[in-house]
This record gives sequence, structure tokens and C-alpha cells, in this order.
Amino acid sequence: MFSLPRENVFSYISRVFPSWTSRPIDIPAVQTHDIEVTADRRSRTLKHLIKANHANFSIIYHDLKYHTHMPHILGSAFLLDATSEHLNEVYEHEGKMLEPWQDAPGEISEADWRDFLGKREYQRAFVDFFEDQLVQHGYDWKALLRTYLFDGDEPLINNMISGLGHPLIHLAYAYELNSHTIAVEALTGTCCYYNFLHKYIDNPIYTQPPPEHLASTSPFILLQKISQDYRFDIFSHSGDANFDAVFEKREDAVMEYWNAWPLIEPTKQFEQSQILAVGLLVATHGSDNKYDFFMVHLLTTSHALRVLLPVLPAGFQLTIVLQWWLLTIAVYIAQLRPEINLDVIEKVDREGKDWKYIDRMAVTGPHSFDTHYVKALRAMKEAASAWGDEDEFFIKAAIKFADGFSGWGGFGLDAEAEVRENSRPKKATVQT
Repeated sequence: MFSLPRENVFSYISRVFPSWTSRPIDIPAVQTHDIEVTADRRSRTLKHLIKANHANFSIIYHDLKYHTHMPHILGSAFLLDATSEHLNEVYEHEGKMLEPWQDAPGEISEADWRDFLGKREYQRAFVDFFEDQLVQHGYDWKALLRTYLFDGDEPLINNMISGLGHPLIHLAYAYELNSHTIAVEALTGTCCYYNFLHKYIDNPIYTQPPPEHLASTSPFILLQKISQDYRFDIFSHSGDANFDAVFEKREDAVMEYWNAWPLIEPTKQFEQSQILAVGLLVATHGSDNKYDFFMVHLLTTSHALRVLLPVLPAGFQLTIVLQWWLLTIAVYIAQLRPEINLDVIEKVDREGKDWKYIDRMAVTGPHSFDTHYVKALRAMKEAASAWGDEDEFFIKAAIKFADGFSGWGGFGLDAEAEVRENSRPKKATVQT
């Protein structure tokens, strides 16, 4: 790899492509809901449950391996018009899998907080620190984010895909619900999961021209090339243990494909990436209808980008999309590069089903307590709203997923799917 002058990646990109220094991805902001001040019953219920979760349950649990999804499923159900009663049921169900807070080994201060990045055992200390800082920022949580997420030579925003993108997802819910509580948790999660991934954005040595035969504006074409690249024949089983190994074993090859997606038409290419995210989830599963648990995170992080791109500082728009692309490459390789067969979506018979049907499946169907199921359906609905759905791709994908889902696969030796599958209560199938 050749060296470049020390500067952040956006500075390098904006110097080479000066037209990108404005807002290169032009999409409207999503509708937000200020649950802190809205007076209706559902909003009050959500606000109280978010605060109860924050007070009672840690962000990271099960030997500091798993990230809480409580705000995600509560927020998704709320945004799909779930009743207050259902929100309470979701809280009770999800809470059974979480753990109470444990004291951190010590406190964190403004002078040394970066020294504790990546140390999950300090999650309680990070929460306390950011809550204290929120007071110093006059309870302006967006100002708090500007200070700790976007500032500095190596800003935290450049590490949002760590922890399988959970900090990114959490941050999006903070904006969608205008919640300082979720914002503090998002900052905490970002700090606790901080790892090596930030270097690919922070250090421009990794931004380089790809081999000419690889470059393509289509992420579909690039994943097809990855699927045929023998250099990635390195795993016999899928699972989260493969993720870091992708970089340890094949970093140079991964960088080739990461750099091979030039954002020449960023808005159009982001739309393509959202279509790809749906395809990776819905069009890759096996005959047992076990959808890949890691692929769903590519969809829910893509939805998080859709929420965040209109509100992020312009200088971080392209780099956060590049983070998602890096996550996608790594997950796709780790999960053994499955074929993406979009025909299975195109052939879906809608049978008169529409987005109202999808909403009902998400909040009253047999899997309405499965966080990732609910989030995936909402992500597809929001993508259809953002880009239109003249060819019915998004609605057909949502119907196929909603009706055919029977659990999560792709874990290898990871046990989270089994925990969630065995603890999920069954409900009557929704009627059309």
C-alpha cells in the first residue's frame, strides 16, 4: 500500500473530488417523533419504557458479548403504530434477556475518556460520564454528539460499524425519537465497541486506487466478483468468529474491493446499496427459511444510514456510507459469500397484501417480539418510502420475509439465535 499525506479520508476525497464537499447524498429527512415532549399516550409509554430500560438494564450483556436491542424494538413497534399495551408487552419480553447494570472498575473523566475506548467493562462509567457531560451541554444532546462524536483527528463517528453496527443503529433511533437517553447509550456503545475498524476511515493510507478490473459503481457486481474470488476461500463454517479473521487473513484483498466502489453518483449508489441490503437478507437464505442473522444487520444498518445521512455534517456523509460498504464486504465473506437470487423476490405473489399487512405482521404477528424481524420489516417499508417502489421490489421482499420467516441462522457456534428463539412466545398468525 502506498502512503498518502496525513489527513482524514473526507479531506482526501474532497480534495480529489471538490464537487462532493457540499451534501453529496441528497435525500429528505425522515419523520421524527419527539417522545420527550409529545403528550399522547403511546409517546408517553415509549418515553417511560426507554427511561426504565436505561435505568434498569445494561447496554452490553451476556459476558459483555451482546448489545441491547430494547430501544430498537420499542422504537420500531412505536413507529409502526403499536399500542401502548403492546409496547409494555415488548418491554417485559425483551427485559427477560437483559441484565442489570454492574459497577465499572473506575470512573471516566473528560481528561482521560479516550483511554478507555474499547473497554466494555467501563460501560456504566461511560454512561455516567456522558450524562454528566449532557448537563454541561445544557441537555442539548446534539451538541453533546458534536463534541464527542464528530470532533477530533479520529472522531468516534468513524467507528460506527464496530459491534456489527449496533452503535450506528442506536444512534439512528436517537434521532428518530429525539431521545437524549438513547443518544447517551449510542455514545456509550460506540466507545465500548471501539476497535480497529476506525483506521480504514481515519488513516488515508487505506484509500487507494483499486485494480482496474475490479472497479464498479454497482455493489451487486462487486459482491458477485467477491463470490468468485478464490482468495476468500478461507472458511468452512459461517459465524461471527469469522469477522475479524477476514481482516487478519485477507486485509489487502478486502481493501481492493472496498476501494473498488467509487461514489461517483452517491445518491443513486446509496439507493442501490439499500436494494442490495434487502437482497442480502431476503434472497440468500436456505430452504429451511432460516434467515441469516448477520445479513439482517446489513439491512438495519442501511436503514440507520437512511435516517442519519440527512442530519449528519456533510463531511461525514460519504465516509459513513463507506463504513457500511466495508461492513457489508466483511459480513458477506464471513457468511461464505452466498448467492443473491433476486428472482425469488420478483416471483412473489402479493395476493392483495400491502404495507398495512406488513405493519400488522410486525406488531401483532407470530414474530412480533423478535427484534430483528420487526426492524427488518420497517427498514424495507422505509426504503420503499424513500425511493418509491414501482417495480414492487420492497413490498414483495417484505411479504416473502414476513410470511416465510421461521428463525435465524448463520451463527456457527454463536448461541444468541438459540437464546432468542427459545425465549420467544408464540402468537396467533395474523389474518389478511
